[in-house]
Amino acid sequence: MKRKALRIAGAAVMITAGVWVGMVMAKPLEADSAVTPGTIEDPVVTKSYVDEQIAKISGGGTTGGSTDGAAEAAGLEVVEVPIGKTLMVSAGGEVVVRVGKAVAYSSDTNGISDLTGGIDIKSGKDVPTNHLIWFPRDGRGIKGHPDEIVPLTVLVKGSYTIK
Repeated sequence: MKRKALRIAGAAVMITAGVWVGMVMAKPLEADSAVTPGTIEDPVVTKSYVDEQIAKISGGGTTGGSTDGAAEAAGLEVVEVPIGKTLMVSAGGEVVVRVGKAVAYSSDTNGISDLTGGIDIKSGKDVPTNHLIWFPRDGRGIKGHPDEIVPLTVLVKGSYTIK
């Protein structure tokens, strides 16, 4: 019993010594080299400067509240596709079918990419709802299923036309 108590006391002394050494040794390693904001080493910049630098990187556009076509094409847009019409999406565009049944359309033998399902959807095949669909080339799109009686509602990212 006495031996067990000695072991516990020895362990407590070792832990205490380790903590003390860690605290003493860490003092020289503290952030003495931290720079003060606003000095030459860490300058304070204005919002206009940051916006200007972002505009340079992004190709000259402005940030926030831009209404040019390129900025709108980069965002998601809710589009309603009338019955009997086809939504043609430009190369690199993305679509998510939200309401209604859709089928893939392609002017050639290749299809569109279902990124969510990890499959290629051939022309005339069903496009799943709530899946991210990517259009690798022009000449491809989606249209309402022949049995559908309501217009398609989709989210579109990129340029598109309705034919």
